[in-house]
Amino acid sequence: MRKEIKKIMSLVLAVAVVLGVSACGNTQSGKEVYKIGVSQFADHPSLDNCYKGFAEGLKQEGFEEGKNLEIELQSAKADTATASQIAQNFANGGKDLVCGIATVSAQTLYAACYEKGIPVVFNAISDPIIAKIAKSETEPMEGITGVSDRLPVEAQLKLIRSILPNAKKIGILYTTSEANSVSTIKTYKDLASKYGFEIVEKGIGTQAEIPQATDILLNEVDCISNMTDNTVVVALSVILEKANAKNIPVFGSEEEQVANGCVASAGLDYYALGIQAGKIAARVLKGEDISKIPFETLKESKISVNQKAASQLGIIIPKEVLDSAEAK
Repeated sequence: MRKEIKKIMSLVLAVAVVLGVSACGNTQSGKEVYKIGVSQFADHPSLDNCYKGFAEGLKQEGFEEGKNLEIELQSAKADTATASQIAQNFANGGKDLVCGIATVSAQTLYAACYEKGIPVVFNAISDPIIAKIAKSETEPMEGITGVSDRLPVEAQLKLIRSILPNAKKIGILYTTSEANSVSTIKTYKDLASKYGFEIVEKGIGTQAEIPQATDILLNEVDCISNMTDNTVVVALSVILEKANAKNIPVFGSEEEQVANGCVASAGLDYYALGIQAGKIAARVLKGEDISKIPFETLKESKISVNQKAASQLGIIIPKEVLDSAEAK
């Protein structure tokens, strides 16, 4: 009888083990495999660096693709409807966590994933409070947190004044429906007089309006300061071509824009921004409650200079700027 019972117990245990392995589809080499969906609103170097940094931040915390992590990256190609579709697909796709790179992607992910209890980490959002994905700098909203790319506007104004001592008017192109851009322009206006500048803004609704808007703006300003407005950044080559033809310098908001032809920037390191978001995602995967993690801001500015672009415009970069800058 004992032998029969032993056989039955052994059989039950074997079945349980098989069922356990079958039920846990998220295993690889004995480790759980976490599935993350990343929605990137547009394709340009700044956001590309955000994604690369995000994956690196996760890796630094022990979550690596091919081992215990699967990341699905989707681009909305700067289209809100596509971002919403990506969000719905992720919400229904069994993701353990999702990441929204840029405002629209984060907002659509939150709308689609909140009810399903899927945590959302945002990245590259200038003002999460205005975007309604954070209550305050110290109080997160339920189910979402991340990293802000709030621009160091004062450092940018100081840089422009150092390079263009006689400039009076700074032009800014922005998307009128982009809450973060509206917020950043307000900061520019609040600080401009401190450095002897006047801000001339020109709003656009779609990327197709940028060429004409740029032409109008260039007739009114001494230089252009570009922000992280994704619709505008995607069309940076158009803006640069028109500005260079009129010998008007364009200042970027981060190093990739400088590498692509802007004169200089006191901007952000988007790879570092991504790493910071990846580390937050890792905290959530390790079990920390995302609803208790306030969003963070990358506060350090990084000066980048494109001496070739400056030389072509007849601009001499001051030594004190070069000494603190990274050449592109």
